[in-house]
Amino acid sequence: MDILKDSLPLFIPLIVVELGLAIIALIHVLKHPNYRFGNKIMWILIVLFIQIIGPIAYFVFGRGDEE
Repeated sequence: MDILKDSLPLFIPLIVVELGLAIIALIHVLKHPNYRFGNKIMWILIVLFIQIIGPIAYFVFGRGDEE
């Protein structure tokens, strides 16, 4: 239990960044109809279930042109 208490200050910023990134990516997926590849359902699943890498992958590979 002491290990958890000692490492909690390291995990809190990581959790906040991951949740923020996931929320921003999810909002972007829901608002924009254009993707470089894939569809809306695929990107929603990737963003939600592949923790910190999913939102980053969406912004790098999936985000289409802005309209």
